[in-house]
Amino acid sequence: MVLFLYDELIRQALQEDLGTGDVTTESLITEGEVGRGSIIAKERFVLAGLDVGCRVFSMLSDCVVFDRVAQDGDVVEEGQVITKISGPFAVLLQGERVALNFLQHLSGVATLTHRFVQAISGTRARIVSTRKTMPGLRQLEKYAVRVGGGWNHRRALSEGVLVKENHITACGGIPATLERLKRRVPHTLKIEIEVRTLQEVSEVLQAGVDMVLLDNMCIEEIRQAVEMVKGKIPLEASGNVDLENVLDIARAGVDYISVGRLTHSAPAVDMSILLEHG
Repeated sequence: MVLFLYDELIRQALQEDLGTGDVTTESLITEGEVGRGSIIAKERFVLAGLDVGCRVFSMLSDCVVFDRVAQDGDVVEEGQVITKISGPFAVLLQGERVALNFLQHLSGVATLTHRFVQAISGTRARIVSTRKTMPGLRQLEKYAVRVGGGWNHRRALSEGVLVKENHITACGGIPATLERLKRRVPHTLKIEIEVRTLQEVSEVLQAGVDMVLLDNMCIEEIRQAVEMVKGKIPLEASGNVDLENVLDIARAGVDYISVGRLTHSAPAVDMSILLEHG
């Protein structure tokens, strides 16, 4: 992770939390007081975002010292120390909430991704994230998906062609849409198109595309689409994917399964920072 790229995001988060100053800490803690403590897991999860969490404190003071016990990608257990921390007591108090916000959210994304990846273990399918991310947090959330064992779809609209329902409506149907694309899109970019029916699968196969996204199809429709394509191009399944149905989708034979909930609905994990003088 190229950490300095996220300094402005961290700076904004600190400004949001501190406002014009931490009146509680400034009233209670005198200059020169030092503290130490630990970031501790309160449940089992996949750790992600430790660099960002530590950077929060470092941006407040270069006197903060870390002794990392765990690393991103580790499965930590309830009660396990993730990292030890020491430095100016006021800084530790002022950075605590922002650091935990990043760590709990990103670890939640990595943990949920890990569960999906484990659920389809033994199949050829890959779990991929989408652009359904929190504004400003996309690159960090995409990173957390990779930590959890998943893969990333486009990070931005500029990274590839993905034709969706509204594009097709605007252009007057699949044939007209693909005709425009083939005239205007550089040959170096792959073209993926979203379809909702088996009839549309047949249309795009005849027209020629590089990849097909099967949107909100039932398991039987996915199986039929796989049979129609016969491995000629990759297939991606999307829509209403959860931990209960993801294995059935993978076993139907698709290459990729995109899961929006990895980033837009991952529950935060539980951890805390315990401090003491010293």
